[in-house]
Amino acid sequence: MNNRITELFEIQYPIISGGMVWCSGWRLASAVSNAGGLGLIGAGSMNADLLREHIRKCRIATDKPFGVNVPLLYKHAEAMMDVIMEEKVPVVFTSAGSPRIWTDKLHGAGIKVAHVVSSTKFAQKCQEAGVDAVVAEGFEAGGHNGKEETTTMVLVPHVRKSIDIPLIAAGGIGTGTGMLAAFALGAEGVQIGTRFALTQESSACEEFKNLCIGLQEGDTMLSLKKVVPTRLVKNEFFRRVEEAENRGASVEELKEIVGFGKAKKGIFEGYLDEGELEIGQVAYLIRSIPTVQEVFDSLITEYRGQLGHLVEM
Repeated sequence: MNNRITELFEIQYPIISGGMVWCSGWRLASAVSNAGGLGLIGAGSMNADLLREHIRKCRIATDKPFGVNVPLLYKHAEAMMDVIMEEKVPVVFTSAGSPRIWTDKLHGAGIKVAHVVSSTKFAQKCQEAGVDAVVAEGFEAGGHNGKEETTTMVLVPHVRKSIDIPLIAAGGIGTGTGMLAAFALGAEGVQIGTRFALTQESSACEEFKNLCIGLQEGDTMLSLKKVVPTRLVKNEFFRRVEEAENRGASVEELKEIVGFGKAKKGIFEGYLDEGELEIGQVAYLIRSIPTVQEVFDSLITEYRGQLGHLVEM
């Protein structure tokens, strides 16, 4: 499966794990890298000291390339970048901000940069900023989403036509068939969040994982559009947000409902009613909590099987 993504990141398979808050610690990142993909540590739930600890533990656990995901609007982003450059992490995925802010500086430190976008307009800006790859993420994805609400199947081919640099698809991809569809649309790699969030190596709590493998179609919904669009499981916290949005609550009231630490409370600590439970739509296709290696085995086997079937048609 050699292509521009595998060559860029020096990996065996063009599969990247999502940098998910409260899920993507060093154990998950190293397991994905050891399986032949690119594992990402999710810095959005860490401070600088904790990130350094995870980077060093990840380096002990794998001799393969790995990276860090940094939301640029995060208040500790600058401190995170300092740690990343000091620790000589080979890859950074940025999101939620302008790629112009850090791309040149990261390149100067020998670090490869990919940026996550939800629209063709921002994909073009990424190419102009000099990033090495773009992640086009459809609104099927869990967690924070773009305001455009463009699906992966629509977004990826549009972005592919608008840029020349390597393209990674994200949002709603959790199977080998999904990988094949993404490549047919013009992607050269896939970033997978939900499927890796629900593995044994994910740092999410068992209560959250067990809830998510029982979700049915329609059990998640994009919410908090006035603040930051976020895909949530329909629990008590979601219903509070929904009630407020339906009566036209202000941004200030919605921010008060969200408060601080709700995602940690739900995903990491297991308070399933009052926590902010972020997960992608693809969760309802998932009914087990395997190891990362088992996920890779399934993805590659299914991808190759479906590709062979299509070739025969």
